[in-house]
Amino acid sequence: MAELRRSLTLFDMTMIAIGGTIGSGIFLTPSLIAHALPSPWLIMAVWAVGGLMAMSGALTFAELAALMPRAGGEYAYLTEAYGGLVGFLFGWAYFLVVNAGGLGALSVAFATYFGYFVPLGAAGTKVVAVSGLLLLTAVNVVGVKAGAIFSDVFTVLKIAGIAALVAVGFAFGSAHTTNFAFSAPTIPGGLGAGLATAMVGVLWSTGGWQHATYATAEVRDPRRTIPLAMIVGTAAVTLIYILVNVSYMFLLTPQEIAASPRVAADAVSRVFGTAGGSAISLAIFVSTFGVVGIYTLTAPRIYFAMANEGLFFKRVAEVHPRFRTPAFAILAQSLWAVMLILFWGTFENLISYVVFTDWIFFGLAAASVFIFRRRLPDAERVSRVPFYPWTPLFFVAMSAWFVAVTLVQRPAQAWAGLLFLALGVPVYFYWKRRKDALPAAAAR
Repeated sequence: MAELRRSLTLFDMTMIAIGGTIGSGIFLTPSLIAHALPSPWLIMAVWAVGGLMAMSGALTFAELAALMPRAGGEYAYLTEAYGGLVGFLFGWAYFLVVNAGGLGALSVAFATYFGYFVPLGAAGTKVVAVSGLLLLTAVNVVGVKAGAIFSDVFTVLKIAGIAALVAVGFAFGSAHTTNFAFSAPTIPGGLGAGLATAMVGVLWSTGGWQHATYATAEVRDPRRTIPLAMIVGTAAVTLIYILVNVSYMFLLTPQEIAASPRVAADAVSRVFGTAGGSAISLAIFVSTFGVVGIYTLTAPRIYFAMANEGLFFKRVAEVHPRFRTPAFAILAQSLWAVMLILFWGTFENLISYVVFTDWIFFGLAAASVFIFRRRLPDAERVSRVPFYPWTPLFFVAMSAWFVAVTLVQRPAQAWAGLLFLALGVPVYFYWKRRKDALPAAAAR
């Protein structure tokens, strides 16, 4: 049977870690955050906390990736630590909601910004979204290196566009635009509700670095490459996000940011008019199109790993004989995302429960480092999380806090996510019973 080709380099994986994190979030969520927390210091504080969470998570996952350099990344850690059910529920949620929904929403987003240059109606937007997604699917089926090159190019272009945005803010904006004096702002719904809403936006924007672990089986020297790529990528993203938000507030007040659904375009338009808005719209198109390519590349490796263990359709575990990629897994993911684009259309109403669901598994995966330290004390650890146990403990505690706050502040989305996970339980036992029956049938 053909095996996956190890062709991804440190640069490829760093670009995946950065590109998988920076999507549409930094352009769209600042308005949500400024509305929830109308104070420049609170805005900067939640972004700083988000950066600390991402870095502590990346450092923790770095040890796990070096300990278990397997396809599927997070799926492998959860399965080894907690058993097949938890690992399956992670893959189940990722396939049907988290990644497929993200692909659908991001595809609609880049099509919407494409419509800034070529007028599109509702049907035209869906056609462009589906066409773009299928194009990226084809790129990733042809070869993992082709997908990685696409990721590299679009991530570099994305960073260049963001660098231009920051340069505009620092060169033409002013610290006097926003009053940075400490004050006690009036927060709609209270501080707890404001923090919960703001953190949804921050965590939606700072998640994605873990995509570097999903293609581990196709990485050269994964024990060294994956940890370094996640750490460098997360540090770069945190710095970029802080600089972008300062740039926004050099050009617009928090009140103007809160009122703007297109804060980046409005900020640049303040200096360069319509031409500036067009340029930043192009940057957002590049950013969202690029991250769709990365998600199409990485997440199918989770389903590939599940199918290899007999817990998903057998064809999903097939490797293309010529391209040596999990072609059917990539196609299955993209076709489901196409269905969501055609019949669902938007991801906006589901962001809260998607992030809620995602961070349940984030916290569980990070907590597995404690289990493996106890269960495998003598295992070789090329990468060790620094300041153990405080670094993973911070990440796990903050993940638990976010999940609990979301459950209280946004119960409809949270309970919908829990219900969806519960539906995966009987599905898992069906696949497991089918898997267990195969050896017995063969023995007869």
